Amino acid sequence: MDLFDATTSDAQGRPVANAHAPLAVRMRPRSLEEVAGQAHLLEPGAPLPRLIAGAGEGASSIILYGPPGTGKTTLAYLIAQAGQRRFVELSAITAGVKDVREVVADAKRRLATGGENTVLFIDEVHRFSKSQQDALLPSVENGWVTLVAATTENPSFSVISPLLSRSLLVTLQPLSDDDIATLIERARTDERGLGGAIEITDEARDALLRLAGGDARRALTILEAAAGAVPATAGAGLVTLEVLERATDVAAVRYDKDGDQHYDVTSAFIKSMRGSDVDAALHYLARMIVAGEDPRFIARRVVIAAAEEVGMADPSALQTATAAAQAVAMIGMPEARIILAQAVVHVATAPKSNASYKAIDAAIAEVRRGGTGLVPAHLRDAHYAGAKGLGHGAGYVYAHDEPHGVARQQYLPDPLVGHRYYEPTDRGFERAITERLGRIRGILGED
Repeated sequence: MDLFDATTSDAQGRPVANAHAPLAVRMRPRSLEEVAGQAHLLEPGAPLPRLIAGAGEGASSIILYGPPGTGKTTLAYLIAQAGQRRFVELSAITAGVKDVREVVADAKRRLATGGENTVLFIDEVHRFSKSQQDALLPSVENGWVTLVAATTENPSFSVISPLLSRSLLVTLQPLSDDDIATLIERARTDERGLGGAIEITDEARDALLRLAGGDARRALTILEAAAGAVPATAGAGLVTLEVLERATDVAAVRYDKDGDQHYDVTSAFIKSMRGSDVDAALHYLARMIVAGEDPRFIARRVVIAAAEEVGMADPSALQTATAAAQAVAMIGMPEARIILAQAVVHVATAPKSNASYKAIDAAIAEVRRGGTGLVPAHLRDAHYAGAKGLGHGAGYVYAHDEPHGVARQQYLPDPLVGHRYYEPTDRGFERAITERLGRIRGILGED
């Protein structure tokens, strides 16, 4: 075995970490009790613990869906350990149909001769094409292998329906800071890990939690790099913030997601988009991303800015921002940073108008002051029995029958006739709206 190989295999083909494996591999949980987070999946009696405990050899195949570093590979290993199953791992990045068929053929031979069941773990299964995923169906349907497939992309879009319907979908959640902190402390003290050789300051730990962004593998990789960067003169081996920055070559952003910096950076981000400074907006976006801010929170702020700051000056900005928010929820980090950047650039560089925002606030304020009045009779609902006898709908002019599709009649209640809430600007698309609205108001007799 190569000295630098991360793992070797036992008799069943299950990976076993050696002393030279990365810290994240050495600290991979050996039982359900060591799994961090995912409490919603690990309750007694749930399908996943029963499968890991070896209950029921006929369990269905499984698709593990979740962000990077949340335990998908770990759960695959634990499933393989149950019932002395043989473990075979393929990566969809490098494997093809030929590789899958070879594994399945070998699994069938073993079953035919009374051998053990095979767990086929396919990482990044969303990278398989439709035809490659189709090749998995016979083995899943016939139980020749227990498929455990991992993906960071929504299986509803990335996995073919026949395969999805034949598998148990398990959704993993991002790990909390408390979960990551537990893993860091275990790796720091456990003999499989650093064996207590280093200490870590609170400031460095907080920075490490931010840099990890809910990814256990990233947290342990950074911790291992920092442990190796502790100066020989440091005595007890203390990982400080400076050591952590030097080890990762990334400045730990001073940004407390629950403190003042969170609000200051968010405020600066919004105001930079409003002020059309695209470079400043991207800077604050980067600070939030590096600090581990929830990308869905960022996306929501961009959607709000598209409506509040851009409005009808460029209606497509809201379409871009909304599509970005949906894509961020579907894709997740790190690719979501590209989607967010595109939306931020669109909003920051678009012409600006808060006319829609001011209009609805003005209308709400009017209503709260008691400015309502009765709905004009000709606009009231005339479809129920007796409505016409009350005069509802009488005299209503159907707009589509009129020239230009605009019917000259009263729409506002009597007390509010002549009130105006929306006053478009002369910027962007609203310049055209200003001209059209002037003509419409002229036809309506509101000049």
